[in-house]
Amino acid sequence: MVIITGVILLLISGLRLSQLLKLERQHRLGKGVTRPAAQHTTLFPPSWSSGFLIATAMVGLIVTPKAFTSQTALHRGIADSATITRSQPQSFRSASNPEKRSLIEWIKLLNVYPEPDAYTGQKVKVDGFVVIHPNLPLDHILISRFVITCCAADAYPLGLPVKITENRNDYPSDTWIEVEGNMITETLDDKRQLVIEASGIKKIPEPENPYYY
Repeated sequence: MVIITGVILLLISGLRLSQLLKLERQHRLGKGVTRPAAQHTTLFPPSWSSGFLIATAMVGLIVTPKAFTSQTALHRGIADSATITRSQPQSFRSASNPEKRSLIEWIKLLNVYPEPDAYTGQKVKVDGFVVIHPNLPLDHILISRFVITCCAADAYPLGLPVKITENRNDYPSDTWIEVEGNMITETLDDKRQLVIEASGIKKIPEPENPYYY
């Protein structure tokens, strides 16, 4: 919305400059145009400028900005999400029941104790959006969420690999899904990683608030 406001103000400034240049040109040609006295002048009635700003603010409140996508996740380095979170440790209390842990709780748990074998066999139920990572095998997808610590500019993606039995094309990028299954350890991209072996995948609507904080 800052960009939209800036564009509107630039347009108003451009129109005002055009008006002043026209008056100056007429004055030089001797058309009897009197230069305006040094005072505050406006292109529109005084209330209009405030109206533009108020209208812009109202649009910002009404229009919901589009959530980050899988391309944003890939661009910001979802493959390194565990490394990012390890460099920003946070204290937390994980749900005692593995199936009640959210995606971010699983990631934080890995930050505390990153040995994937410690979680092998635990049940999991998480939701997020699909990311198709080029380095993953064809029977794997990533389930991801964005975390915002201050503002959208610092949002970073978290994700876990999901091993599926279906065709990966059934889950296009940015599809929101709920995954149930068990944790297993696999070697992906020459790294031992915790992977969700899916026993069930359900497509779900995008949450009203798709971010973690």
